[in-house]
Amino acid sequence: MRIEGSVGLVTGGASGLGAGTARRLVAGGGRVGILDLASSAGAELAAELGEAALFVPTDVADEAAVEKAVGAVAERFGRIDVCVNAAGISPAARVLSRKGELHPLDLFRRTLEINLVGAFDVLRHAVAVMARNEPGPDGERGLIVNVSSAAALEGQAGQAAYSASKGGLVALTLPLARDLAIWGIRVMTVCPGIMDTGMLAGADEKRRAALMDLHVFPKRLGRPEDFARLVTSFMENELLNGEVVRLDAATRL
Repeated sequence: MRIEGSVGLVTGGASGLGAGTARRLVAGGGRVGILDLASSAGAELAAELGEAALFVPTDVADEAAVEKAVGAVAERFGRIDVCVNAAGISPAARVLSRKGELHPLDLFRRTLEINLVGAFDVLRHAVAVMARNEPGPDGERGLIVNVSSAAALEGQAGQAAYSASKGGLVALTLPLARDLAIWGIRVMTVCPGIMDTGMLAGADEKRRAALMDLHVFPKRLGRPEDFARLVTSFMENELLNGEVVRLDAATRL
């Protein structure tokens, strides 16, 4: 799959890993539909990227909004070649706190609704559009990239909801690839480690330094452009399918 001329759909596309991906796709000659909350900076990013970008305000936990948003991207650009599910939340709560308080069930449910169910809803609508694409020389019609997390594999205290939601994306990878093979659609999952995104916005320099020290090499935080380069590598190498890739500088939490 060539980047030039491609159409991407990126959830969580207004910031962090999603915004980095949107920028790289457009820089490579592609076009992109940016799905994010109405309160996000999606409109500003789309204005920055120009006619090659479309912002559609979307809550991925809203089924009707997801269907409408995917349809809007397909209508604007005529196709969808790659879908990147980067929308997500990362709440922290212990199952039973030191004060004896139970993990809020609504918080657990909301985390799964956004991170797991929302991603599945987006990709199922995206693949329906991809299935109409003319196949490439080897029959390829599209690519799904789901964003999981190192927490799916090595979750920390307070990450029960987050790890469960991201672990679900890891478990989905191979069955999705098998389901979608008849349509020539590949599926890849990325488990980023410690990335310099909005989730670290409140961290002071001491905390950031401690996090960087967890990286074996290189000793720096991951950047949105690191993730975006990985996505475009997936696009260009069609033998990559049904796999989970860690992007974490050999960090083990």
